[in-house]
Amino acid sequence: MSYEAPFAGLKVVDLSQGIAGPYCAMLLAQHGAEVIKVEGIGDGDWARTLGARYGSHTAFSIIGNLGKKSIAVDLKSEAGKQVVWRLLEGADVFLEGFRPGVIQRLGFGYEAVAAREPRLLYLSISGFGQSGPLSGRPAMDPVLQAYTGLMSENRGEDGIPHRVPVIVVDMSTALYAFQALSAALYARRDEPRGRYLDASLMQAATALQSIRLMACHLEGGTMKPGGAPGGVFQVADGWMSLVAINDRDWRSLCAAMAQPALAADPRFATPALRLANDTTLYTIVRPILAAEPWAVWSRRLTEAGLMHERLNSYAEFLDQPQVRESGLIQWLNQAGLEQPVPVPALPGMPAPADRTPRGTAPVTGQHTVEILAGHGYAPGEIDALLAQGVVAATG
Repeated sequence: MSYEAPFAGLKVVDLSQGIAGPYCAMLLAQHGAEVIKVEGIGDGDWARTLGARYGSHTAFSIIGNLGKKSIAVDLKSEAGKQVVWRLLEGADVFLEGFRPGVIQRLGFGYEAVAAREPRLLYLSISGFGQSGPLSGRPAMDPVLQAYTGLMSENRGEDGIPHRVPVIVVDMSTALYAFQALSAALYARRDEPRGRYLDASLMQAATALQSIRLMACHLEGGTMKPGGAPGGVFQVADGWMSLVAINDRDWRSLCAAMAQPALAADPRFATPALRLANDTTLYTIVRPILAAEPWAVWSRRLTEAGLMHERLNSYAEFLDQPQVRESGLIQWLNQAGLEQPVPVPALPGMPAPADRTPRGTAPVTGQHTVEILAGHGYAPGEIDALLAQGVVAATG
């Protein structure tokens, strides 16, 4: 155990699929844990089929499985279940992401697993939680964006609710689950038994929106803007984000726009007045900002000390000097791809190096033979399991 690998020595068995559970387990792997990803035979984790495919990978499966080892097992066969039980011996963490009731039917519910491994931490990730009228429904990120109000609050100027294209609910679920597991691992040092942890996409989506949810409740409708002017503005050669809502910043913006009379306009003298007259304010400000290119506004607004930034595409973002010089992005080669892919460095952890275990996402069943051998299976037993279709290996 060290700051570089605080979870070194921990064994994790990951039966989760998609992105919320796998990304949580990936974080455990990046923090030093040994993570065994148990997948079905064939395509494996269904995240490997989302979006554009590159051999056995998609962008989802790469990000969700860096640093893990993969074993492909027929979980519906009795022999396959016995393999999983062998993997669970001595495990510290178990993750599953099936709909409520499925893991129990497979024979790996919490009570059954805890009976054999009493100090194990057991994490279930689901869409709506383990109980309630919607618990049995299939659910992914867009469903919970709709259900929890996120889409309704994310309206464009056209008034139409929009889905956030980044899978913010899945990713936040993974982060909240990782936080819960990390705290439980710390507490377990002084506890005689492990515990059951329940994390749902519904919980995470709601927690992520805590402030806006509360504000809308208190204000009896949609949350009022924090101030004006603020938002996205068109410039001569693109778009930029700008915030200038307190009095000092408002005066600085007026100076940057070469509009001293605007700073003295009584309609905009205070934050409350600017917000009350925001339609008139934006009618004045938007054409001024649209008349000059980004380079001009960046220079003026930087000199004024105002919060602003150009709206970049991902390609433009990756090419930014700040991104390059801070080491934010690691370019890692992966199986099935002809070029390295950009992987963000995790806060507080050393960046994974190319072609190392931490920097590599396995293909389905890549480590099947290695994992079985490491759990006491003799070569002849491994050959028999492969021949019978109980497990499968790649490469």
